[in-house]
Amino acid sequence: MQTISITDLTTGYKAKKGCAEVSSNLTSALQANQLTCLLGPNGAGKSTLLRTLCGFQPLLSGSVQIMGRELESYTKGELSKLVSVVLTDNSGIREMSAWDVVGMGRSPYTGFWGRLSHHDEEVIAESMSLVGIEWLKDRKMHTLSDGECQKVMIAKALAQETPIIILDEPTAFLDYPSKIQMMLLLKELARSLQKTIFLSTHDLEHALQIADCIWLLDKQQGFTTGTPYDLCKDGSIERYFSRKGIEPLLHSVVEGIIQAK
Repeated sequence: MQTISITDLTTGYKAKKGCAEVSSNLTSALQANQLTCLLGPNGAGKSTLLRTLCGFQPLLSGSVQIMGRELESYTKGELSKLVSVVLTDNSGIREMSAWDVVGMGRSPYTGFWGRLSHHDEEVIAESMSLVGIEWLKDRKMHTLSDGECQKVMIAKALAQETPIIILDEPTAFLDYPSKIQMMLLLKELARSLQKTIFLSTHDLEHALQIADCIWLLDKQQGFTTGTPYDLCKDGSIERYFSRKGIEPLLHSVVEGIIQAK
């Protein structure tokens, strides 16, 4: 089932002197039960696209539909029950406990005073259990490792009980084993909870090995989507990412994906 669809989308920024386009002619869709990775070089417009899909900034033209309805027709309250967002900047929650941070995910349901019901607490506990961090519930965020912090933020997104989770560079500060663990966790959550999980990443090899679908975004090459196998097979991966000095390594990665199929 399609949860987000974009049609001839142009992203960018509105200013007094007009509009500054970042990317254009974007058409694709995200599916339930899938982990989709957004790949591209710095400056390609990945973060801008994520912010547009989240409703954080307006689209310039085209269409974004969420659950079959135009994004712009939703109120913030309605959107908060459909899309949860995991960002890399967690500086404002350093002194909060992991439990309290995950509890913030219940804010669309707790009303003005933010009081947690017994049901809310059950959802928080279950969300922490799903990512294996129930033992961290009383720890302050500033005492956690980068990987533990990311798991807390994912649990917060799960506690929000949205069908769609969007993450901006969730593996950015993790070591190699933790990157793989994080990607596998997100794929399992997409499968087991029937969620759409969409993330931006620079971890090309891990994305190709683990993701169900890839979105490629580049100012010169444009926009291409497909399965990791199809994008390796048709030469898209090497076309988008080939740089002087890394061609042999990139070719080896691509061949590994093709042969694994």
